[in-house]
Formats: sequence, C-alpha cells, structure tokens
Amino acid sequence: MPDLPDLSTVSGDELTPQQINGILAQIDLDITNLVRDGKLSALKYGIGGAAGQSTDRAANLHALLAARDHYQKLLQASPAWTTSQADV
Repeated sequence: MPDLPDLSTVSGDELTPQQINGILAQIDLDITNLVRDGKLSALKYGIGGAAGQSTDRAANLHALLAARDHYQKLLQASPAWTTSQADV
C-alpha cells in the first residue's frame, strides 16, 4: 500500500475513553520495558532501516512520555458521564 500524500482521505471516529486507557496501558508497558532493558544512558542501539538510523533510550523515553501526556490530556478532556438508577 503506497504512502498517503495527505490526510484528506482519512476518517474515523473519536477515541473512546476505553480505547485511550488501552493506549495509555500500552505506553506504560513500553516505558517499563524500556527502563528494564538497561540503564537510561546514551547507549546507542539501532533501529531497522536501510539508513542505519539510531537513537538512545533517553530519546525514546522522552517520546513515550510526550505521547503519554498527550493521551492523558485527551482522556481528561473527554466528557465524564455519571449514570444512576432511581428506585421507584
């Protein structure tokens, strides 16, 4: 499938709070695994690709924390619904 030239043909529904919580759980797992993989240092390791790009754990942690912050704000901005049942 070729890359999209722009987002004009992309559509979808807004994320539900359950989906956002799932994304946050996955980010938390990624952060835990990244930290457990070794000390946070400038130790380089490769990322797949012909260009031989590399990054370090601290940069990946920074990116994950920024993504987590974004999704946490989305979750907090979603309307909170409280339902109750009256006894009749």
